[in-house]
Amino acid sequence: MGDIDERISSSLYPLHRCKILHLVRHGQGFHNVAQLTEKDAALCYEYFDASLTPIGWQQVDNLRRHISENGILSKVELVVTSPLLRTMQTAVGVFGGGDCIDNTTPPLMIAGGGNSNHTPISSTGCPPVMAVEWCREHLGVLPCDKRRSISEYRPIFPAIDFSLIEADEDILWQPDVREKEEEIAARGIFFYNWLWTRKEKEIAIVSHGGFLRHTLALFGVDCDPSVRNEICNDFTNCELRSMVLTDRSAIGKSLVTTDYPGGVPPGPDVPSDNDDKDLLANEKASA
Repeated sequence: MGDIDERISSSLYPLHRCKILHLVRHGQGFHNVAQLTEKDAALCYEYFDASLTPIGWQQVDNLRRHISENGILSKVELVVTSPLLRTMQTAVGVFGGGDCIDNTTPPLMIAGGGNSNHTPISSTGCPPVMAVEWCREHLGVLPCDKRRSISEYRPIFPAIDFSLIEADEDILWQPDVREKEEEIAARGIFFYNWLWTRKEKEIAIVSHGGFLRHTLALFGVDCDPSVRNEICNDFTNCELRSMVLTDRSAIGKSLVTTDYPGGVPPGPDVPSDNDDKDLLANEKASA
């Protein structure tokens, strides 16, 4: 085959066992800025459930412009977000319907939502946005990673679906116990397996740097180092990476929609390589 390396270095999977994921880390939050200049800022309750900074909102606008120009925005069928202010603001700002002008449907975010000066964001013409606990940031100790009650969030984000969050108050975050790295990874695997229960094929996920780092570290171990770097390098604020998630254990229930069985109507169908076997058999018999 010439100079082509004949070793198998690609992966081949049935299309219906693949999903396209657009992974996004939230935009710059006030806690991100404080940690650069203030000692122990991460432990300060001033940054409890930190919201986006004005720069963070600019990052959101730039990412929205990017996904609009390259067609991602029109393809995403579902947006899954961590239920903290900075991730939900990022999710609705990037994937929402823009400035709210339709009074017939509830907005994704009200004007000034989450300690911001932002205009309301419409839910018209955009994919549904769902908040889930499984893609939250590293749990425990740091107040910036503790969420508010869901009853506080609902009036701010009227069109976000909070139905999968069981407890109104944050019962996962503990002030004196930090989630172990292996626990984050296990939570991440549970989250990715949950995605296979969804019918949507192209999903955007808005999460946190720590969660993304610890869970993506489980992937790409058998890849070329350059590919592994693409998967596992730390995310910057409002960075997006598009990945293909494959269902190698047949977890999902998605139906085949593009394959065709062939042989309709049925007829003689002997593979051509059977002729090779017959020729070899005849040669051996005549030898």
